[in-house]
Parts: sequence; C-alpha cells; structure tokens
Amino acid sequence: MWTPEQRGRIADITRRTKRYPSDLTDEEWERLAPLMPPANRRGRKRATDFREIINALCYLVRSGCGWEMLPVHFGPWQTVYWWFRRLMRRFLFQTIHGICLMLDREAAGREASPSGSVIDSQGIKAPHAKTRGYDAGKKIVGRKRHIAVDTDGRLLLVRLTTADISDSAGGQMILDAIRKRWPWVKHLFADGTYDRLQLMDKAAFLDFTVEVVRRSDTAKGFEVLPRRWVVEPTFGWRIRWRRLVKDYEQRIDVAEAMIHIAMGSLMLRRNAHPWISKRALSASRYVINPLFNLNYKRQQKHVRFRETNT
Repeated sequence: MWTPEQRGRIADITRRTKRYPSDLTDEEWERLAPLMPPANRRGRKRATDFREIINALCYLVRSGCGWEMLPVHFGPWQTVYWWFRRLMRRFLFQTIHGICLMLDREAAGREASPSGSVIDSQGIKAPHAKTRGYDAGKKIVGRKRHIAVDTDGRLLLVRLTTADISDSAGGQMILDAIRKRWPWVKHLFADGTYDRLQLMDKAAFLDFTVEVVRRSDTAKGFEVLPRRWVVEPTFGWRIRWRRLVKDYEQRIDVAEAMIHIAMGSLMLRRNAHPWISKRALSASRYVINPLFNLNYKRQQKHVRFRETNT
C-alpha cells in the first residue's frame, strides 16, 4: 500500500498542476516544450497553446471521456482533435515516449537502449473498431495488443491487430519493429504460445535469441514466472488510464497513439520529479495488479534490504 510519505509526494505534484491531476507541471513542460513543432514563418501567427493541447490529451486518456466532453478550459474540442491528428502523423507521441523511456533507464542506472525484452499480448474488447476479430481462447471480440517491454516493465513497442491473429503472428510483427527501433535488443523472453517454428526461424534470421519461459507442470494455482511477470505490471499501469480499459478507437493508429500518450506521460512524470523513490515504483507494480499482492510483503522486505545496503 502507499505510505503517507508517498501520498504526500503525489499530493505535492497535484498541487503543482494547473487544474486537473493529469495537467503538466512546469518541470514536465520544460522537458516537452523543445519537442513541439515550431511555428510557420509565413501566414497567420499560431494562437494555439501546445501545453493546453497536451493537457487536454492527457485528461482525455486518463479520464476516459469523449472528445465532445472535454472541459472548456482546454478550448474547443475540435481544435484539440485537429492538433492530435496532426501531431500523431508526425509521430510526436511515439518520440516523447521513446525519449522518456531512455531517460528513465539512465536514471535507474542502466543503458539507454535495452538489450533484453519480454513479449506478450493482451486481448481487449473493441466495441467501435472498424475491423475486429474473435479470440476463441479468451472469448473476446475486439483487438489484440502485442507488446514488448524491457526487463523492468517499460513499454518498448506496441502493435495492434484484430483479436483473431495468433500470438506467434503478432510476435513476428514485434520482431520486425524491434529490429528497426531498438537495434541493441538481442534476447527475448516469451511464454509457450510463442514457441512456433515460423517465429523461431524469423528470430534466428533477425539474430534474436528467444527464451521460452514455461510454467512448471507440477505447479498448482498462480505462479510468478521469472522474467515473464514484468509484463503484467505494464498491463496494470495501462488500465489505470480509463480510455485504455477498452479499445474505443475506430482506427488502429489512433489507438496506438493513445497508448503512447499514457505511457509517455507516466514516465515523463517519473523523470520530471525524481524524488518519487524507486520503492514507490516497485510497490506500485504489486498494488496495481492484485495478482502480485501475495508477494508484496516479501518484495518490500527485499527492496528495503537493497536500499540499506547500497
């Protein structure tokens, strides 16, 4: 559970925001401002405040409201939506997410570019999607989110497909994307659904080493598997943003942009306010996902021992 000290720190961040807890603080905006597109040299001067546009998008994803239900403090919702589509085509949200990810890894004492990754997928309902499929295994009509995270749970890549696409087929898409965006990744961890001949052949061709972490045949009930478990907190962090509980977007590229906004904002707040301790981050992994509450006390004891001996 959150301690009074941690709750006080989060409350201090909330006081720094302008109106809503999802608004950017001054420290966060200083890191984002250089990434905003410059104004045109010709024509009418731009009257849009990009800080309000980003605040509106964070509010939209965090609260789960519709475009037309955005508060009037952010300006006309048509303006926010127009700039969202334009910034999405410039891959701005993906760029912000990648930069914040590398800064967060360096703040944790690791290399900026990861060398290991964990891949997994999540079926999600998509009631308004133009194209969707049926996942017979999980009985879900919608889309499937194929993701790759580093060994600490930070999101590296996400690819969305219809729910009828198998994990191995989605894993091949992840392999192609990782090789282009994170070329230093060499070792991948996955579960038994990725142990397919075509996927393994492609991994060998792209110079990947895929380690399949299997569940023990003698295990009963829930079992925390090494390396593989770091994906579950990532799913938990994402579900806290209510727009991502279901896939409400019609287009796949818009849905991916919403995920990058959420995860980028999470790491941006962590980088802009480094006094949020690593213990709070470690605890949030277990508090967010109830499956890990059984191991919370043991993990907290390990974290306290590690902090006192470093």
